[in-house]
Amino acid sequence: MDTKELLDKVAPTIGELGSAFYFVPETMEAGKAIGLGGMEFYVQGRGGQMGDTAPEAVAAAFGYFKPSLVKSVLDAAQEKITPRAAGAAHLEACAALGRAKLAAIPNIEALAAVLGKINDAADPEGLALYAAIRTETLATDAPGRAMQLIAVLREFRGSAHLVALRAVGLKSSVAHYMKRPDMWKMFGYTDEDAPEVDDSVHRKLEEAERITDFIVEPAFAVLDDNEQQVLIDGLEAVKTALAA
Repeated sequence: MDTKELLDKVAPTIGELGSAFYFVPETMEAGKAIGLGGMEFYVQGRGGQMGDTAPEAVAAAFGYFKPSLVKSVLDAAQEKITPRAAGAAHLEACAALGRAKLAAIPNIEALAAVLGKINDAADPEGLALYAAIRTETLATDAPGRAMQLIAVLREFRGSAHLVALRAVGLKSSVAHYMKRPDMWKMFGYTDEDAPEVDDSVHRKLEEAERITDFIVEPAFAVLDDNEQQVLIDGLEAVKTALAA
Protein backbone atom coordinates (compact mmCIF):
# COMPACT_ATOMS: atom_id res chain seq x y z
CA MET A 1 0.00 0.00 0.00
CA ASP A 2 1.13 3.58 -0.45
CA THR A 3 2.20 5.66 2.54
CA LYS A 4 -1.03 7.68 2.68
CA GLU A 5 -3.05 4.47 2.96
CA LEU A 6 -0.71 3.29 5.72
CA LEU A 7 -1.16 6.54 7.63
CA ASP A 8 -4.93 6.31 7.31
CA LYS A 9 -4.74 2.88 8.93
CA VAL A 10 -2.24 3.50 11.72
CA ALA A 11 -2.28 7.21 12.65
CA PRO A 12 -5.56 7.10 14.61
CA THR A 13 -4.39 4.00 16.47
CA ILE A 14 -1.03 5.56 17.37
CA GLY A 15 -2.88 8.63 18.58
CA GLU A 16 -5.12 6.53 20.79
CA LEU A 17 -2.51 4.12 22.14
CA GLY A 18 0.22 6.70 22.66
CA SER A 19 -1.75 8.33 25.44
CA ALA A 20 -2.95 5.08 27.03
CA PHE A 21 -0.51 5.27 29.93
CA TYR A 22 -1.24 8.86 30.95
CA PHE A 23 -3.81 8.33 33.68
CA VAL A 24 -3.84 4.61 34.46
CA PRO A 25 -3.49 3.80 38.19
CA GLU A 26 0.10 2.59 37.79
CA THR A 27 1.14 5.90 36.25
CA MET A 28 -0.66 7.81 38.99
CA GLU A 29 1.29 5.79 41.56
CA ALA A 30 4.57 6.54 39.77
CA GLY A 31 3.70 10.22 39.96
CA LYS A 32 2.89 10.01 43.65
CA ALA A 33 6.24 8.34 44.26
CA ILE A 34 7.97 11.53 43.13
CA GLY A 35 5.50 13.83 44.84
CA LEU A 36 3.29 14.74 41.89
CA GLY A 37 -0.48 14.59 41.54
CA GLY A 38 -2.11 13.22 38.43
CA MET A 39 -2.31 16.41 36.39
CA GLU A 40 1.09 17.57 37.65
CA PHE A 41 2.72 14.33 36.50
CA TYR A 42 1.00 14.54 33.14
CA VAL A 43 2.05 18.13 32.41
CA GLN A 44 5.48 18.13 34.08
CA GLY A 45 6.20 14.62 32.84
CA ARG A 46 5.09 15.09 29.27
CA GLY A 47 6.76 18.47 28.99
CA GLY A 48 9.73 17.61 31.17
CA GLN A 49 12.02 16.69 28.29
CA MET A 50 12.01 20.39 27.35
CA GLY A 51 14.01 21.09 30.49
CA ASP A 52 13.85 24.08 32.79
CA THR A 53 11.94 26.43 30.53
CA ALA A 54 9.09 28.85 31.08
CA PRO A 55 5.55 27.42 31.35
CA GLU A 56 4.55 29.55 28.39
CA ALA A 57 7.01 27.62 26.21
CA VAL A 58 5.62 24.30 27.39
CA ALA A 59 2.07 25.50 26.74
CA ALA A 60 3.05 26.53 23.21
CA ALA A 61 4.60 23.09 22.58
CA PHE A 62 1.53 21.31 23.95
CA GLY A 63 -1.07 23.39 22.13
CA TYR A 64 -4.78 22.76 22.77
CA PHE A 65 -4.63 23.61 26.49
CA LYS A 66 -5.42 27.06 27.84
CA PRO A 67 -1.93 28.40 28.66
CA SER A 68 -2.99 29.63 32.10
CA LEU A 69 -3.89 26.05 33.09
CA VAL A 70 -0.50 24.72 31.99
CA LYS A 71 1.24 27.52 33.90
CA SER A 72 -0.67 26.90 37.12
CA VAL A 73 0.11 23.17 37.02
CA LEU A 74 3.78 23.68 36.20
CA ASP A 75 4.23 26.36 38.83
CA ALA A 76 3.12 23.82 41.43
CA ALA A 77 5.02 20.84 39.97
CA GLN A 78 8.33 22.63 39.51
CA GLU A 79 8.55 23.25 43.24
CA LYS A 80 8.62 19.48 43.79
CA ILE A 81 10.88 18.00 41.10
CA THR A 82 12.99 19.12 38.17
CA PRO A 83 11.43 18.89 34.71
CA ARG A 84 13.95 16.42 33.27
CA ALA A 85 13.54 14.07 36.24
CA ALA A 86 9.76 14.20 35.87
CA GLY A 87 10.07 13.63 32.12
CA ALA A 88 12.25 10.55 32.61
CA ALA A 89 9.86 9.15 35.22
CA HIS A 90 6.89 9.74 32.92
CA LEU A 91 8.50 7.90 30.04
CA GLU A 92 9.49 5.08 32.39
CA ALA A 93 5.83 4.80 33.45
CA CYS A 94 5.04 4.33 29.77
CA ALA A 95 7.60 1.52 29.53
CA ALA A 96 6.19 -0.09 32.68
CA LEU A 97 2.76 -0.33 31.07
CA GLY A 98 4.35 -1.95 28.04
CA ARG A 99 6.10 -4.53 30.18
CA ALA A 100 2.90 -5.31 32.05
CA LYS A 101 0.65 -5.58 29.01
CA LEU A 102 2.66 -6.29 25.86
CA ALA A 103 5.18 -8.97 26.80
CA ALA A 104 2.99 -11.80 25.50
CA ILE A 105 2.41 -10.25 22.08
CA PRO A 106 4.00 -12.41 19.37
CA ASN A 107 6.57 -10.54 17.29
CA ILE A 108 6.81 -7.66 19.79
CA GLU A 109 10.51 -7.35 18.97
CA ALA A 110 9.69 -6.82 15.29
CA LEU A 111 7.09 -4.20 16.15
CA ALA A 112 9.58 -2.33 18.34
CA ALA A 113 12.11 -2.43 15.49
CA VAL A 114 9.62 -1.05 12.96
CA LEU A 115 8.52 1.73 15.31
CA GLY A 116 12.17 2.55 15.92
CA LYS A 117 12.84 2.70 12.19
CA ILE A 118 10.05 5.27 11.76
CA ASN A 119 11.34 7.31 14.69
CA ASP A 120 14.88 7.26 13.33
CA ALA A 121 13.61 8.52 9.96
CA ALA A 122 11.45 11.29 11.44
CA ASP A 123 12.69 14.87 11.11
CA PRO A 124 12.26 16.73 14.45
CA GLU A 125 13.02 20.17 13.03
CA GLY A 126 10.40 22.70 14.14
CA LEU A 127 8.53 20.11 16.22
CA ALA A 128 9.27 21.24 19.77
CA LEU A 129 7.65 18.58 21.93
CA TYR A 130 8.63 15.70 19.66
CA ALA A 131 12.19 17.00 19.35
CA ALA A 132 12.46 17.05 23.13
CA ILE A 133 11.06 13.59 23.88
CA ARG A 134 13.15 12.16 21.05
CA THR A 135 16.30 12.96 23.07
CA GLU A 136 15.31 10.63 25.94
CA THR A 137 16.94 7.23 26.33
CA LEU A 138 14.42 4.50 25.59
CA ALA A 139 13.98 1.15 27.29
CA THR A 140 16.06 -1.74 26.00
CA ASP A 141 13.37 -4.42 26.43
CA ALA A 142 10.98 -4.81 23.49
CA PRO A 143 7.63 -4.43 25.34
CA GLY A 144 8.73 -1.29 27.17
CA ARG A 145 10.45 0.18 24.14
CA ALA A 146 7.49 -0.50 21.84
CA MET A 147 5.09 1.26 24.21
CA GLN A 148 7.46 4.22 24.53
CA LEU A 149 7.91 4.49 20.76
CA ILE A 150 4.16 4.55 20.24
CA ALA A 151 3.99 7.47 22.67
CA VAL A 152 6.94 9.19 20.98
CA LEU A 153 5.38 8.83 17.52
CA ARG A 154 2.15 10.22 18.89
CA GLU A 155 4.11 13.34 19.81
CA PHE A 156 5.60 13.34 16.30
CA ARG A 157 2.23 13.63 14.61
CA GLY A 158 0.85 15.88 17.34
CA SER A 159 3.70 18.35 16.96
CA ALA A 160 3.38 18.23 13.18
CA HIS A 161 -0.33 18.91 13.47
CA LEU A 162 0.32 22.08 15.48
CA VAL A 163 2.54 23.31 12.64
CA ALA A 164 -0.19 22.43 10.14
CA LEU A 165 -2.81 24.30 12.13
CA ARG A 166 -0.64 27.40 12.10
CA ALA A 167 -0.14 27.00 8.36
CA VAL A 168 -3.87 27.15 7.70
CA GLY A 169 -4.50 29.91 10.23
CA LEU A 170 -6.37 27.83 12.76
CA LYS A 171 -5.75 28.07 16.50
CA SER A 172 -5.17 24.79 18.30
CA SER A 173 -7.87 25.71 20.81
CA VAL A 174 -10.40 25.86 17.97
CA ALA A 175 -9.24 22.49 16.65
CA HIS A 176 -9.56 21.09 20.15
CA TYR A 177 -13.11 22.43 20.47
CA MET A 178 -14.03 20.84 17.14
CA LYS A 179 -12.52 17.44 17.89
CA ARG A 180 -13.18 17.10 21.62
CA PRO A 181 -15.98 19.44 22.72
CA ASP A 182 -16.66 17.17 25.70
CA MET A 183 -13.13 17.92 26.99
CA TRP A 184 -13.27 21.69 26.46
CA LYS A 185 -13.45 22.59 30.15
CA MET A 186 -10.95 19.91 31.15
CA PHE A 187 -8.38 21.77 29.06
CA GLY A 188 -8.94 24.96 31.04
CA TYR A 189 -11.54 26.75 28.96
CA THR A 190 -14.96 28.15 29.85
CA ASP A 191 -18.20 28.28 27.90
CA GLU A 192 -17.41 31.92 27.14
CA ASP A 193 -14.16 30.86 25.45
CA ALA A 194 -15.97 28.62 22.95
CA PRO A 195 -15.28 29.65 19.33
CA GLU A 196 -17.72 30.05 16.47
CA VAL A 197 -17.34 27.18 14.02
CA ASP A 198 -18.55 27.44 10.43
CA ASP A 199 -17.87 25.63 7.16
CA SER A 200 -14.66 27.59 6.54
CA VAL A 201 -13.25 26.39 9.87
CA HIS A 202 -14.06 22.79 8.97
CA ARG A 203 -12.28 23.24 5.64
CA LYS A 204 -9.23 24.62 7.40
CA LEU A 205 -9.11 21.63 9.74
CA GLU A 206 -9.36 19.23 6.80
CA GLU A 207 -6.47 21.04 5.11
CA ALA A 208 -4.45 20.90 8.32
CA GLU A 209 -4.91 17.13 8.40
CA ARG A 210 -3.57 16.89 4.84
CA ILE A 211 -0.54 19.03 5.74
CA THR A 212 0.08 16.90 8.82
CA ASP A 213 0.18 13.79 6.64
CA PHE A 214 2.57 15.57 4.27
CA ILE A 215 4.94 16.34 7.18
CA VAL A 216 5.01 12.85 8.67
CA GLU A 217 4.78 10.76 5.48
CA PRO A 218 8.54 10.59 4.78
CA ALA A 219 9.19 8.87 8.11
CA PHE A 220 6.61 6.16 7.41
CA ALA A 221 7.69 5.84 3.77
CA VAL A 222 10.89 4.04 4.85
CA LEU A 223 8.91 0.87 5.60
CA ASP A 224 8.74 -1.94 3.09
CA ASP A 225 5.58 -4.00 2.56
CA ASN A 226 6.46 -6.53 5.25
CA GLU A 227 7.27 -3.83 7.78
CA GLN A 228 4.02 -2.05 7.01
CA GLN A 229 2.13 -5.23 7.86
CA VAL A 230 4.15 -5.73 11.04
CA LEU A 231 3.15 -2.21 12.07
CA ILE A 232 -0.55 -2.66 11.27
CA ASP A 233 -0.84 -6.07 12.93
CA GLY A 234 1.34 -5.08 15.86
CA LEU A 235 -0.65 -1.97 16.70
CA GLU A 236 -3.88 -3.97 16.63
CA ALA A 237 -2.29 -6.51 18.97
CA VAL A 238 -1.21 -3.71 21.31
CA LYS A 239 -4.73 -2.28 21.26
CA THR A 240 -6.17 -5.65 22.22
CA ALA A 241 -3.58 -6.23 24.94
CA LEU A 242 -4.12 -2.81 26.53
CA ALA A 243 -7.86 -3.34 26.57
CA ALA A 244 -7.57 -6.73 28.29
